[in-house]
Amino acid sequence: MRSLVHSRPARYIAQVVVVAAAVGGSVWYSQANKTITLSVDGRTTEVHSFASNVADFLDDEHVSIQKRDLVAPSIDTKLGEGDTVVVRYARPLNLTVDGTERTYWTTELTVDKALLALGVRSDGAELSASRSSRLDRAGLTMSLSTPKQVTLIADGDREKVTTTAANVSELLTDQKIKVGALDKLSQVPSTALRDGLTVKLARVTQKRVTKTETVEHKTRHTESAKLYKGESKVVTAGRDGVEKAVWTITRTDGKITKRTLVDSTVTRAPVTAVVQVGTKAKPAAPSSGSSGSSGGTASSDGLNWSALAACESGGNPKAVNPAGYYGLYQFSLSTWAAQGGSGNPINASASEQTKRAQILYSKTGASSWPVCGAKL
Repeated sequence: MRSLVHSRPARYIAQVVVVAAAVGGSVWYSQANKTITLSVDGRTTEVHSFASNVADFLDDEHVSIQKRDLVAPSIDTKLGEGDTVVVRYARPLNLTVDGTERTYWTTELTVDKALLALGVRSDGAELSASRSSRLDRAGLTMSLSTPKQVTLIADGDREKVTTTAANVSELLTDQKIKVGALDKLSQVPSTALRDGLTVKLARVTQKRVTKTETVEHKTRHTESAKLYKGESKVVTAGRDGVEKAVWTITRTDGKITKRTLVDSTVTRAPVTAVVQVGTKAKPAAPSSGSSGSSGGTASSDGLNWSALAACESGGNPKAVNPAGYYGLYQFSLSTWAAQGGSGNPINASASEQTKRAQILYSKTGASSWPVCGAKL
C-alpha cells in the first residue's frame, strides 16, 4: 500500500510533463506554419509554409529564378503570416522598329505593358501583334512601324503622305498603286520608310511599230572617152529602195526614251545610179562668125555644127519657128535660158548660139535634136 501511495504522485508528474510538451509543440507549430500567397506570372495560389524567408520559400516550392527575373519582395526578406511573394519570369521580346531589329528582355505579361515599360514609342504606330497579346515565357517576335511623312511621286502627282507602312512595298499597297513589270522605282520595294524619304514611280511602256523607210541609192561614176572633160552623162538612173522596219518604242512617263530595231526587210532594193564622166580634151572655142544669114561651121570638137544648123534653121541665126523655136539650133526660150543664154537666141551672135548648143550637147547629147542630131 505504501508503494502505491508513493507511486501516485510520480505518475501525476509524468502526466503533467507530457501534457506540457504537447501544448508547447502546438504553439510552436502554429507559429511556424504560415499562409503565404504565391503569384507566378499572374497565377496566384495560397501555400502553407514553414520557410523563414523568400529564398527558402521559393526553394521549397521548386520555383527557380534567373538574374533577369523579378522577385518581390527580395529573396532575403523574412516572411510572416499572410505575406505575398510575386515572381515574374523575364522573357525576350524580339522587336523590329521601322526596320531596325533589337531584342529586349521584359517581365511584363502583355505587349502594351512591355512597350510602355521599355520606353518604346508606339503612339499611332502599327503593330504586327495585338497590344493585348500575352507574352509567354518563350517570348514574342513582332514589328512596329511608327508614323512617317514621305513624298510619293506617281502618275503625274506629287503628294506628301503620312504612313505607318514599314517599307516602300507596303506604302504602295496602302496607296493602292500597282507597279507594272516594266515600271521603275527610285527605291527598292524592301527599303524601310523614314521621315523625308522620296519615292518616285516612273511608268514604263513598250510598243512595237512598223515603219516604211527610204533606202538611199548609191552613185557610181565611170570614165568615158566619148565625153569631154567636165561633161557627164547618166547611163543608169538611180532609184531609192524601200525598207520595212519593226521598232520597239520605249516610253517613260509618256516620253520616248529608247528606240530598238527589232527587224528590217528591204521590200524594194535600191538601184545604183551610173554616171559617165568625160575624159576627152575640150576643143578650142569656135571662132566668131557673122550674125547674118550664114550660121554654124564645122568645129574642132569633131562635130559638124554647120550641118546641124543647116538642118534645123537653114543656117539662119535669125530663124523663127512659129511653134516657139529660135535661131540656128532652134532653141526654145526656156532651154536657151537653161544653158546660160539671155533674151532671145536670134539676138545673139552665131558663135554665142553655137556655144550654148555645145553646152546643151554636153548634157543631153544629140537627143535634143531628134531629127537633125544625126547630122552632127
